[in-house]
Amino acid sequence: MTPTIRYLDLSLLLLRLGVGLVMAMWTADKFVNPAHGSAVMQNFYGLPAFSSEVFVVLGIIQAVIVLLFVAGAFRALSYGAVLLMHAGSTFSSWRQYLDGFDNLLFFAAWPMLAACVALFLLRAQDRLLSVDAMRQS
Repeated sequence: MTPTIRYLDLSLLLLRLGVGLVMAMWTADKFVNPAHGSAVMQNFYGLPAFSSEVFVVLGIIQAVIVLLFVAGAFRALSYGAVLLMHAGSTFSSWRQYLDGFDNLLFFAAWPMLAACVALFLLRAQDRLLSVDAMRQS
């Protein structure tokens, strides 16, 4: 295995774990503070307030997707779902970008979105500690 392949394998794994950590925190927030999730849905997506039970169900679904993503399982599905979730979050925050210097942390969403796109496009090469790659071996 060439150093370039090893570096790519490690880089993709680190991207997957980094994106997975952020997504895991957003998932945990649905269980720990469902009122925050409801406020986010209202403020950024224009949706009505949901009950805590709805956020538990959403959290369970998101947790399954994030676990599959971190494990490198069902890569087309899980990487695509994470990409869509994060893209929705990034684009729904468009108002925050208009007043950028008062909302600097929102700009961190863009490099993460780029990482999600890269992981989706390179999912077949993301083999290190990937369930899919282990099953194919």
